[in-house]
Amino acid sequence: MSHKHSSISAADSRTYTISELAREFGVTPRALRFYEDKDMLHPARDGMMRVYSNRDRARLTIIVRLKRLGLPLADIREILDLYALNDGKRAQTRMMLEKFRKQVKELEIQREDIDTALGELRKGIVWLEGLVDQVGPTEEGKRQAAAYEAVARRQLDEV
Repeated sequence: MSHKHSSISAADSRTYTISELAREFGVTPRALRFYEDKDMLHPARDGMMRVYSNRDRARLTIIVRLKRLGLPLADIREILDLYALNDGKRAQTRMMLEKFRKQVKELEIQREDIDTALGELRKGIVWLEGLVDQVGPTEEGKRQAAAYEAVARRQLDEV
C-alpha cells in the first residue's frame, strides 16, 4: 500500500464546530454567523452543520484582535480581503498601519473625553456631598429616627 504525501499538514486540515470556535474565542455562535453573513468567515457545510477550517480560525483570530482594538468591522473586512493578494503582505501591512494610526487618534480623543467627564463627575460628587451635609435629614426622617430610638429604648429597658 503506497502513501502519497499531502501538501496539507494535519494542523492545516483540522476543522472546528461553531461551538468550539465560539468557546475558544469567547464569542457567541451568533457572532460567528454574523461574521459569515458579512463574508468574513467561510465555513463549509456538513448538512446543516457549519464546518470551520484552520483558515477560518486564523481569520477569526484577526477579527477578534482587531475588534478589541476598536476597529470597525468595515476596516477589519478590508484587512482580511487583502490576505488574498499575493504581494508578500505589503498591501495589508500598509493598510493596517494606516488603520492603526487612525484608531490611536480616535482613542486619544475618547480618552480626553473620558478624562473630562470623570473630572466633571468628581466635582459633582464633591458638590453633592457638601449639599447632603448642609441639607441634613427631612422632617419625616427626623420623625422616623425618633420613633426608632423610642422602640430601641423600650427594648433595652425590657432586658
